[in-house]
Amino acid sequence: MLETSARLLRLLSLLQSRRDWTGTELAERLGVGLRTVRRDIDRLRNLGYPVDATPGVAGGYRLGVGAGLPPLLLDDEEAVAVAISLHTATTGSVAGLEESALRALTKLQQMLPSRLRHRIGAFHATTVPLTGPGPDLADPELLTAIATACRDQRRLRLRYPGRDGVRVRDVEPHRLVHTPRRWYLLAWDTGRGDWRTFRVDRIQPPLGPPGARFTPRPLPADDVAAYVSQAISSAPYRYQARILIHAPAAAVARRSSPAAGRLEAVDEHSCVLHTGSNSLDELALYVAVKGFDFEVLGPPELIPVLRELSGRLARAAGLS
Repeated sequence: MLETSARLLRLLSLLQSRRDWTGTELAERLGVGLRTVRRDIDRLRNLGYPVDATPGVAGGYRLGVGAGLPPLLLDDEEAVAVAISLHTATTGSVAGLEESALRALTKLQQMLPSRLRHRIGAFHATTVPLTGPGPDLADPELLTAIATACRDQRRLRLRYPGRDGVRVRDVEPHRLVHTPRRWYLLAWDTGRGDWRTFRVDRIQPPLGPPGARFTPRPLPADDVAAYVSQAISSAPYRYQARILIHAPAAAVARRSSPAAGRLEAVDEHSCVLHTGSNSLDELALYVAVKGFDFEVLGPPELIPVLRELSGRLARAAGLS
């Protein structure tokens, strides 16, 4: 009986960890036969867990949607990760989660064994958020709706402001990408026939219901985060710069924001920074304060601005 109960808990944990499982996969993970898997599935249903089954060769099992939230089965590291994530949610970029995160954290801590409460308590006691000007918060319901459309491959109709006012954009949503301050949607704009990046906090409610299904297109880049970083840091600006920095990409990344520029490793000792601005003076200052030697690959107009900046700094330091 104890062995059966332990196996049921393991089966429930597997069903919670992934959307779809075949019977063969579950049998291999549990070390039992297919008949035992079917019996265990029936036991979970009798206990009130809605497990959906799809017949046929390609069929399988999925934990369905029930009237209530089933208990989550977390190992020690997962529980610590969830608790820390909830603790930091109040300083995130999603609006309205502070109170909900606090309630969920309180419930979780009441259920944790003492060894885990001690670890999480140490983190809470020694962590203080450094708050500044608030981020542009994204509506959690909007984020959830967009994420669902990405997962289910359903078209969306967005009301999005541009230079000529708010326009309706019909898109095929593919990925959500976020920085510490903002969320972005990478989508195929059917009206423009090209990939576009949308700031989620600028999408105007209400979001229309999901549209027809679409066939996913090959993404514009293998590294979607780098693609979005390039789109939001260079494309909107008058001047787009390429700076060869004589330092490893990892070292430069520690002094850069993905929203301000994209790094491209050249070798283990150098990298190229792709960034942009409407002001050459701002570009000059931005690359100068990185603290690394660099060369301007473009635009050429940036070089005389750097010369003027270096002369100004030299005079301020009493060197000329």
